[in-house]
Parts: sequence; C-alpha cells; structure tokens
Amino acid sequence: MIDSPRELWQRLQRAFARTPTSSSAAVAAGAGESHHAQAAASLRALLDDPHIPVSVRGGLAADFARLESMLAKLERDELHIAVFGRVSVGKSALANALLGEDAFTVGVLHGTTREAGQRRWREVGGNGVHLIDTPGIDELDGEAREALAHEVAGVSDLVVFVVDGDMTQRERDALQRLARTERPLLLALNKADRYGEEERERLIERLREHAAGLVRAEDVVAIAAQPAPLKRLRVDADGVERAELVEQAPDLSALRDRLTAIVEREGKTLAALNASLFAGRVSDQVGARIAQARRELADRVIRQYCIAKSIAVALNPIPVADLLAAGALDAALVMHLGRVYGLPLTRTEAGSLIAVISAQLAALMGAIWGVHLVASALKGVSAGLSTVVTAAAQGALAWYATELVGRAAEKYLVGGKSWGEQGPKRVVAGIVESLDRDSILREAREEILKRLRLRT
Repeated sequence: MIDSPRELWQRLQRAFARTPTSSSAAVAAGAGESHHAQAAASLRALLDDPHIPVSVRGGLAADFARLESMLAKLERDELHIAVFGRVSVGKSALANALLGEDAFTVGVLHGTTREAGQRRWREVGGNGVHLIDTPGIDELDGEAREALAHEVAGVSDLVVFVVDGDMTQRERDALQRLARTERPLLLALNKADRYGEEERERLIERLREHAAGLVRAEDVVAIAAQPAPLKRLRVDADGVERAELVEQAPDLSALRDRLTAIVEREGKTLAALNASLFAGRVSDQVGARIAQARRELADRVIRQYCIAKSIAVALNPIPVADLLAAGALDAALVMHLGRVYGLPLTRTEAGSLIAVISAQLAALMGAIWGVHLVASALKGVSAGLSTVVTAAAQGALAWYATELVGRAAEKYLVGGKSWGEQGPKRVVAGIVESLDRDSILREAREEILKRLRLRT
C-alpha cells in the first residue's frame, strides 16, 4: 500500500532525524534509496489519482505541473541546492566558486542577479547536484524577485543561507521563514577574510545563537568565495619596488565538506523529503477543494429536496399522506448525499440513518410535528386563501425538517459514515442550534407561496 504524501513526509522526516547519528553511511544510503522510491511512487499515485475531479486539477494546474517536475527530478536522481541571502553578500560568487566557472553573473551593481539561475555542480553519491542562484531578498523595489527567491528556496532540497556579517533583522526573519518550509539549512558567513581570527570566531558564535533550533551548529561555517586580493611589494629588474595585487583562491573547504557529506549520506532522503512535503501540501489543497466542492453540491442538493418536499406537502390535499411522501423524499435525499460524498448508501442504510436522525429530532421537534399534523388536517377541510396559508405553513415546516435531516446526514457522511466521538445526539442537537429556524421558515414560506401562485 502506498503512503499518502503527508504520511510519507512525516515518516521520512523521522527517518532523516535518525539517519545522521544512528546509521552507517551504507545503511543511510540504502535507506535513501528506499525513501527515494517511496516518494516517487507517492507522487505518481497523486498525479494519476482518478478520483480527483477535473475542476480541482484545473484550479491547481500550476501545483500539479510542479509535481510533474518534481517527479521528473526524482527519476533523474537530481538534488537541488539553493544559494539564498541578501543582495551583495556574494551568492553568485559562492555558486561560481563551487562550480569552478563563471556560470552566474557577478557585479558591483546592487542586486546583479535578477532571476533564478541553475547549473549542474557535480556528481556526488550518484546524484546530479544542481546549484540554484537566487535574487537578493532585500533588493529595492524587488518584491517580485524576493518572492521568487523564497519560491525557489521552497522547492529546493537544501538551502545555503549566505550572510557577510552579523545577521540583520530581515535576515533573521527570512531564516525563520525558510526553517518553516521544513528543509535542511546551512548558514555560511561569506567574506570571512575581512575579519581577524578572533572576530571571525565571535561572529560564528553569534550566528549560531541566531540560528539556534533552525540550523545545526556544525552547519554554520565561515567561507571566502571571492577573497580580496593581497597587496605585496615586488622588486623589478631595475631594483624598483612595485606594489601588485595577488588574487587569492576561494576558501570554501568548510562548506564544501559539509555539502559533500550531506549529499553523499542523505541526498536521496532529502530529495524524497522535499518532494513528499510539497506533494503533501498539494494533497491537502486537493482535499480541501474537493470538500468545498462537495459542500457546495450538497447545499444545492439539500435545497432542491427542501423545495420538492415542501411543495409536495403543500399541494397534497390528503391529511397525513403528505408525511409519507415526505419520508420517501428524505430517503432519496440521504442516498443522493451519499453519492455526493463518495459513500453510496443502500435504501436500507438510508432508512436506518433517517431513523437515527428522526429519533434524535423527536424530542426537539415534537411541537413542530404537532403543528404539522394540525395544518395537514386543516388543509383537508379548508379552501381558498386558508388552504394557501396553511399549506405554506406546513410546507415551510417540511422544508425545515428536510434541512435538519440533510445537514445531519451530511455530518455523518463527512465523518466517513460515523457520528464521531460526540455521537448522534450531540451532533443533531448542534445542527439544530446552529440553524436559524425563523430565517429558514421565512425563506421557505416565501418560496412556497411564490411557486403556489405560479401554479394557480
């Protein structure tokens, strides 16, 4: 049996929490293969689910397209790492230094990166690891680019959050927001060459304090993606001293070692976690939209039966016979609602459900049905306006009773053919309390009188 995306994500999250400390590399790799396969199967099941209505798929078209993309990424065995942070902290320089080539634009202009870029980094543990460079989160007039940065980081498997000093409030807020996406984070202090050893250590400790509970201490590292050139004096052939700038090689060893270790040990599980997390959110949205569509359809069905029953009762000249017709309509209503909620009921099941609901309503509606019977008797010996008035009154009560039966049956079906912990008595009582009886009766009388006039 394939887990739902939400169940799979929760199980993978527990496994990920255990893997780094309690498993060997070989065991972790084997677990990663299993997680990877399960996530792919779960995504495929969600994408191919025949029970998702076309209208729901259409409303979530962008999300389903992303699911397709994530499934393809899993099948290609890819892992995506996003480089994230403020403008000018050296994100593009860091990505280029890891790649060993100038794949991403690096400039002195504020906010050189205008859109997300992606490049393949290397083969690690059998995975094709891709780096994603993102726009700065605080660029002036760059709300769209900031939103893109958060979106890219939100669908990446691992995020490297880059800073170049103590964190600003905006950076701390962004780090917390990213942490809520439930994906692993590394915090990199770039331009570390600008600081002396003691100051650098103090900054690292300060960053670990800011990231406590969000980033593991060992995942807060110091780097220099594009170190400042060293100035040195050189004596030329004429014995003249000349100053020259010597380019320094990037110092990324701490970050590269952490990334390599994480990818080799947990890469497949990370990719499975991210895909399952996103699929879980889509699954929740699908469920919510289906539930909303069913509620709207159930509302229309209940109203149609309320109208049909109230008119049938109002027009039937035979005392008590209208009550029998009303019972048949209630059974049809309950069976119709069962189909709406994908839980078909037999006529026997519908009758049993109505019996339970009616028993709970008996004490609450004793007076209502007493009036109903009196009106039914009056209708048989009256004529003219009196008949119209009493028929409308009786029909309104039939409408109200059908509303109660329909809402109670709906509650039972939403619970998966169960009354839940409260039991039928409390559920039915809650429905009676929640409905505005006077408003319903007023609407019912107006609708019935309008339809009766159309028939005369």
